[in-house]
Amino acid sequence: MAQFEIEETEGMRWVRVDLEDDDVRAERGALNHMKGKVQMDVPWPSLKSWWVSLFSDESLLRPRYFGTGSVYLDSSLGGYHVMQVVPGERWILDTKCFWASDGEVQLTVHRERVWTSYWADQGLFWYKTALKGEGQVVLAVDGPVEEVELVDDRLVADGPFVIGRTGGISLSVKRPAKSWLSYWLSGQKLSYVYQGTGKLLLCTTPYWRQRMQKEKQPAAASA
Repeated sequence: MAQFEIEETEGMRWVRVDLEDDDVRAERGALNHMKGKVQMDVPWPSLKSWWVSLFSDESLLRPRYFGTGSVYLDSSLGGYHVMQVVPGERWILDTKCFWASDGEVQLTVHRERVWTSYWADQGLFWYKTALKGEGQVVLAVDGPVEEVELVDDRLVADGPFVIGRTGGISLSVKRPAKSWLSYWLSGQKLSYVYQGTGKLLLCTTPYWRQRMQKEKQPAAASA
């Protein structure tokens, strides 16, 4: 399988992928440079994938790199999290979270329920990348990642801080308080509720450089 290494300098992080007669999939436009006997192609997506692309921000055209050598992906002020997908396990990733994966990992599509999509301000169709198979996957994240396990339990988050979950956990968007009065007085907006049995990947604290960059973007747009 491909070997993934997260490298860092001057506060910037990037992913180096070492291949030895192997292959890897990466997000569209993620390539910085590559060396060695490595080639790139783009597997033709299915008709379903083309249809989904009309209603989703997820890129379904993900280049494949194969051969022997090293592939360097673009750097970021954020970070990257390497996770392992095992057989029989299905992961659902947050939007624009997928960065790269072993060629043995299968990339599919998951659609959230209509009401969940609507209350999350994602329209009526909210498509996400889903993973199954076996191998390593790299996620693009804002900060350190914590793995949380639920056993017939729930986790309530004030925002989309969960960047991945296994198939046994459902997502809904609800008021954090039962009554409307408590809802208005609390100052809390709608919460993301994860319920069931499985694993969650939680990212609540961004790297400070990443946070500063995001705070500057709205100010620059309004200037």
